[in-house]
Amino acid sequence: MKADHEILIVGAGFSGIGAAIKLDTVGMSDYLIVEAGDGVGGTWYWNTYPGIAVDIPSSAYQFSFEQSSDWSRTYAPGRELRAYAEHCVAKYGLNSRIRFNTRVLGATFDEQNDLWQIDLDSGGSVTARFLINASGVLTTPNLPDIVGVDSFAGITMHTARWDHGQELAGKRVAVIVTGASAVQVIPEIAPIVEHLTVFQRTPIWCFPKADVPLSNAARMAMRVPGGKSIRRLISQASVELTFPLATHYFTVNPTVRHIDDIGKAIIRKRVHDPIVRDKLTPQYSVGCKRPGFHNTYLSTFNRENVRLVTDPINRITGAGVATTGGESHDVDILILATGFKVLDTDGLPTYPVTGVGGQSLARFWDENRLQAYEGVSVPGFPNLFTVFGPYGFVGSSYFSLIEAQTRHIVRCLKRARRKHATRVEVSRDANSRFFAEMMRKRHRQIFWQDNCKLANSYYFDKNGDVPLRPASTLEVYWRSHRFPLDDYQFTTTAPAKPR
Repeated sequence: MKADHEILIVGAGFSGIGAAIKLDTVGMSDYLIVEAGDGVGGTWYWNTYPGIAVDIPSSAYQFSFEQSSDWSRTYAPGRELRAYAEHCVAKYGLNSRIRFNTRVLGATFDEQNDLWQIDLDSGGSVTARFLINASGVLTTPNLPDIVGVDSFAGITMHTARWDHGQELAGKRVAVIVTGASAVQVIPEIAPIVEHLTVFQRTPIWCFPKADVPLSNAARMAMRVPGGKSIRRLISQASVELTFPLATHYFTVNPTVRHIDDIGKAIIRKRVHDPIVRDKLTPQYSVGCKRPGFHNTYLSTFNRENVRLVTDPINRITGAGVATTGGESHDVDILILATGFKVLDTDGLPTYPVTGVGGQSLARFWDENRLQAYEGVSVPGFPNLFTVFGPYGFVGSSYFSLIEAQTRHIVRCLKRARRKHATRVEVSRDANSRFFAEMMRKRHRQIFWQDNCKLANSYYFDKNGDVPLRPASTLEVYWRSHRFPLDDYQFTTTAPAKPR
């Protein structure tokens, strides 16, 4: 049975764009990208809330082979990231191979023909020899489990689905949860609303960032041969020091133990009220959960029209929010900054996957814990590769992950082509060996220190694991070049005989 396409890529965010470009460079151009939205950009397509911006330097947040010198700031706003995605799609000629407004309902492996059948919300399906999941993790909103959340009579919106038709000026607004999205949106809306009530479950560490406009001279400097590469290298080193090396080597890196003191000093300097200051000070170490980076988030709580509430929410009423302390807060607009389904087994990927023997990928992970060989492949699910799999990401630039994982995938596909293999599957032994290595090395990560129990971090899955790779970006880069291809089984299934 001939497939409709050799490869199907799910998602036209940067993961899907990066995978497509890499496939084209090695002559594997028979692919189709399916995208749920009507535009490219993934995270930067779906998330358009006020103040959205990248939280690492723009020079590090881009493809190494397509570096821009047109960023307006050192930390680019969301609209520029989406424009960069559109630029990459146009430059590398991907548009004609993207099917927009197409959501994947499920994927099932056809064992007889070694093909994936992908069901689409249009009512049809498409078949592909290989399936690359690039659906991302910062796209599907995580709705809060709060009693009465559907009963609010005013306007409710999630930061990941911002309604720009709503006018916030002069309104009483509530923001629920203080994660990375809230850190960006709160300072933007506070000056225009009548009153802003922020409901905080767990405080977040927030650090300033050197976010300044890039002058014409600075952009010209990046156009000098080597200018963009030097700036990217400096930015990458900065990111590496502040997260992967600090987080994954916590027990062997004594300098990171002083970062908490720096964070507390910043809070003392920026927040005037000692009671509010205490409420905003985390009781866990920096790195236990994703920190925020913003220059005015903390000082926003000095405003007279902003109130921080730390009493747990009891329920949402028709008029607003009621807390367990018996207080009711009347609001006109309810903003849910409750993040995304990041490590839910039924949301990674964003559609059900059925492999060999009818086994569900979600069930495999439920029964065996989140795991994937080098963050890419799972035994029992042949011809399936994922860009953002368990134990693939170290926490540095997402583009480092994309380039490493697509390199891994292409190495497998090239060997399959050389061997005329119709089935590529990681061995169970190789997967078990890799998972054991991750467990063996994780003790040095910050997540396993006692005070991380207070972080309430989405890094932890329901099994208490943190599926971030305990490694440096350089190690991941090296391994994507050097992992043993013999860890995969390359086989050919004879085509089914006509009935």
